[in-house]
Amino acid sequence: MKRLGDFLVEAGAISEPQLRAAIDASKVSGKRLGEVLIDSGILGEYDLAKALSNQLGLSFILPADLRPEASALALVPEALARRHRVLPLRATANTLMVATGDPLNGLAIEELRIITNREILTAVSAESEIVRRIERAYSAVTGPRGAPGRPVSEDEAPMVKLVDRIIRQAVADRASDIHFEPGEETFRVRYRVDGLLTEAVELPKASQETAVSRVKVMAGMDISQRRLPQDGRIQIKDVQIDVDLRVSSLPTIFGEKVVIRILDKTRVVSDLAKLGFRPRDEASYRRMIGRPHGMILVTGPTGSGKTSTLMATLNQINHPSKNIVTIEDPVEYQINGVNQIQVNEKAGLTFSGGLRSILRQDPDVIMIGEIRDLETAQIAVRAALTGHLVLSTLHTNDAAGAITRLIEMGIEPFLVASAVNGVVAQRLVRRVCSCHRMEPVQALSGDSSDLELVSHLALEERPAVLPRACGCPACEQCGYKGRVALFEVLEVSPAVRNLIVAKAPAADIRDQALKEKMELMIRDGVRKVLDGLTTLEEVRRVAFTADE
Repeated sequence: MKRLGDFLVEAGAISEPQLRAAIDASKVSGKRLGEVLIDSGILGEYDLAKALSNQLGLSFILPADLRPEASALALVPEALARRHRVLPLRATANTLMVATGDPLNGLAIEELRIITNREILTAVSAESEIVRRIERAYSAVTGPRGAPGRPVSEDEAPMVKLVDRIIRQAVADRASDIHFEPGEETFRVRYRVDGLLTEAVELPKASQETAVSRVKVMAGMDISQRRLPQDGRIQIKDVQIDVDLRVSSLPTIFGEKVVIRILDKTRVVSDLAKLGFRPRDEASYRRMIGRPHGMILVTGPTGSGKTSTLMATLNQINHPSKNIVTIEDPVEYQINGVNQIQVNEKAGLTFSGGLRSILRQDPDVIMIGEIRDLETAQIAVRAALTGHLVLSTLHTNDAAGAITRLIEMGIEPFLVASAVNGVVAQRLVRRVCSCHRMEPVQALSGDSSDLELVSHLALEERPAVLPRACGCPACEQCGYKGRVALFEVLEVSPAVRNLIVAKAPAADIRDQALKEKMELMIRDGVRKVLDGLTTLEEVRRVAFTADE
């Protein structure tokens, strides 16, 4: 099949130089080629729709012919039509004709087929006109809105294809997790993209058992066991994607809920310089990991990017002269030259037990996925004090809190003071899409909290013009695409060690670190707002001030 750009050039709609420029712009913005051509004014929306119809051998429908029949509208829930921007036109006992501006959206077509139990025939028209007609058509329908359609067939072949499409679409949308969620009368699928959950597909309740069973079969789980939680793993590797999937099932009152964690190897940050540290913090962190022994802790809630920081750190210090051993639950990303162990509590391999064995393997560097209990903490501290560099994570709100957490777990303060080189606390915020606009801070919301937040950083350092999220097709109209990390780096100094030995509270340790030029996470966030990377709303959503 010819590419869209080739069709447009052959049809005389655009020139070769225009095509090359649009392809370059598409790579930079992440938008589809057609969207770039329309936004730049090179191509009209109807010209694009005609080119797509010619490329795919589909019918092109003029706006005047977008006249949906009530029987077709009754088969497709309004929410689904709006979400995928498809307009049902005509229905027979076996087929449904729909108009779409994006005939390459296979997930939409598959969902329509499952819900209606019909073969889906597609035609192409201008997307803006389709959206307008959906609004008009469904407002005039007198039948029940959001009708679920006919139940899915018991034949599992369609569900195999649908689950595959759901997973592949999640990878294409840069999702980190897929949630299959049973309700009393619904069965929905949601993607977590850039930290927030968004609805992807709503399926008939009748398809729930088949879909869950398909995922469990792929993950090597027991499909006959529905009353206990289970874990599994799926590997997908072909010419299009290369991902590992971690699957978890949980029984609920409406059936099994399944969550798939997507570990996309192509999106792993392996370079320490690309994590998002500011120059001073990066220099401080490199000093910590450059020492031959001691403990470095990375803290933050689940989904804050701790694993990415540790993986980039291991890549930085990985060298043939070093014996690096990790114990993780689970091993998410494999690193050449690093000996990685996966916790298996059913077989008796725990963090503490595995750590004892690691110490008998002559390690130089040890990475512990998480310090969860006193026994693991004691062994880790002992390793840090006996000539090993130890990396691990804790769940605390800020950097200073990680130090007091170790003491609260039962580690003697003088051991903590001697063992810990430093702590990195972090969060992830959404990065503004290239469609954002810049506005003076006073115009953002009229809320005094905006000005208060910016006051964490002296505005004299740069103009008080901040980004405002807008929305475009490339970011699904949300205004954000991708994420950037906020950091708080506490390097343990002699003065801080004295406070630790004296059992000083976290607030006193933080105050001393601030005197030594540590930058709070909220301050790092505001700096990144002023750099045009994110928004005040995002920083406020995930960060906090020292007094909170």
